[in-house]
Amino acid sequence: MSDEIKELLPHRDPFLFVDSIDVNEDGTYTGYRTFTEKEFFFKGHFPAYPVVPGVVLIETMAQCGGAGVGKAGVIEKGKIFFLATIEKAKFRKQVRPDDKVRIEIENIRISSAMIKQAGKAYVGDDVAAEASWMCLIGSADKL
Repeated sequence: MSDEIKELLPHRDPFLFVDSIDVNEDGTYTGYRTFTEKEFFFKGHFPAYPVVPGVVLIETMAQCGGAGVGKAGVIEKGKIFFLATIEKAKFRKQVRPDDKVRIEIENIRISSAMIKQAGKAYVGDDVAAEASWMCLIGSADKL
């Protein structure tokens, strides 16, 4: 993971799932993650036919959303995001070891206390997963 991502997100290995994030001119974000064969979950998640668990894809999208708002300066630095709801989650294509996943995120609603986003995770041109979610925004010093 890049130093930039580590500055934008509090997550750390083995639970940091963003390799890079771009802020697009239209206010959306594009994140990237390559799930290598060394990921901790492949050892136990169908070892004979490893796939990225759906919950990890949702977490990856939410982390990309958090990194995006941080990089764009939409939310002040040092805030922590906690998943509060996940809606309309759909899994359409398996993500396998060494697949490069592109995550497209849009902001739906933002306030000082919460952020609602939607996103899609792609492998190539195929949608692998999609969902919308809401995160509550907090501070590490108030946990």
